[in-house]
Amino acid sequence: MKVIPTKIKDVLIVEPQVFGDDRGFFLESFNAEKFASATGVNLDFIQDNHSRSSKNVLRGLHYQIKQPQGKLVRVVVGEVLDVAVDIRKSSATFGQWVSCLLSAENKRQFWVPPGFAHGFVTLSDSADFLYKTTNYYAPEHERSLLWNDPELAIDWQLKDTPTLSAKDQVAPTLKNADLFD
Repeated sequence: MKVIPTKIKDVLIVEPQVFGDDRGFFLESFNAEKFASATGVNLDFIQDNHSRSSKNVLRGLHYQIKQPQGKLVRVVVGEVLDVAVDIRKSSATFGQWVSCLLSAENKRQFWVPPGFAHGFVTLSDSADFLYKTTNYYAPEHERSLLWNDPELAIDWQLKDTPTLSAKDQVAPTLKNADLFD
């Protein structure tokens, strides 16, 4: 496994070792010992999720203010632009974001630690998005940030207005959101 740092030191891109031949490929999508050794992240993953989205669907930016979740995300069908925003007020990178192109083709994974808002937009006709979380989903603690907050100025690489859920359409800006200390 290869770990690639991003401009926010806690957010990492993980490239699994892929063994391929004319029959197809094999990769180990997760190994707790290897992940901890390569990344220094020693958190237990306790829930796996799978979502499917159509082209131009934007999900996020989501987080849980209590029971925060770290997420190890990947795409097994299609392509997405994945985004992590540091919403830890005490962090030197507070309010900064990083993105990563995740696809079935590149097989990359993106580590989004607790304390970050997370979202993605589907760039292909459809995308299947899989992610492991370090805490259980707690809807009473779920929060969102406005995807197009001018203060964040995230480049979503969009050509059209995205399709959003009702809650994402009315999410607060960074200035008005519940944040981590």
